[in-house]
Amino acid sequence: MDTFLLIAGLGNPGRQYSNTRHNVGFEVIDELVDAYHFSGPERFGKAYIGKGRIGGRKVILMKPLTYMNLSGEAIRQVADYYKIDTRTDLLVISDDIDLPVGRLRLRMKGSAGSHNGLKNIVKMLGSGDFARIRVGVGGKPDPDYDLADYVLGHFGKEDRETMDIAVKRAAEAAACWAENGIDLAMNRYNTK
Repeated sequence: MDTFLLIAGLGNPGRQYSNTRHNVGFEVIDELVDAYHFSGPERFGKAYIGKGRIGGRKVILMKPLTYMNLSGEAIRQVADYYKIDTRTDLLVISDDIDLPVGRLRLRMKGSAGSHNGLKNIVKMLGSGDFARIRVGVGGKPDPDYDLADYVLGHFGKEDRETMDIAVKRAAEAAACWAENGIDLAMNRYNTK
């Protein structure tokens, strides 16, 4: 049976959020769409989706349109409709303020940490058992700085160049996951 894999990149819809730290997941999806010539985007419920193939696998790429804090609603809707086993066939791509700028961390499952998008996905799926790629966007500069302002802010020139490379690597890691599974992807892309 040729079932779909689902790769969801997290972010906020709207031009004002484009290229912000919180929208790295959307950037990785755009990179995959271009690299693998996916169809779409088409509106599906609370998301934009595109369909295509990575290697021999049928894949749905998605961007939730719910805003970050309700990402799980959109993912649940697509996963239910396409009968996707979220424990094995879902990959979520998000930003991470606890990782240095450009660092990737792939995991088979785990907690949501302080990330509200991941928290909502765990809540909506009832479990943290799904693969994820976290892309480092660097920590907030000092304790008095508002976290929301930081994640909705833009990268400086040097960090932007680092992130452009990281987005490409995260897209490669997602493709590796689709073709070869999480273990090989972790071995290849969890580097310093």
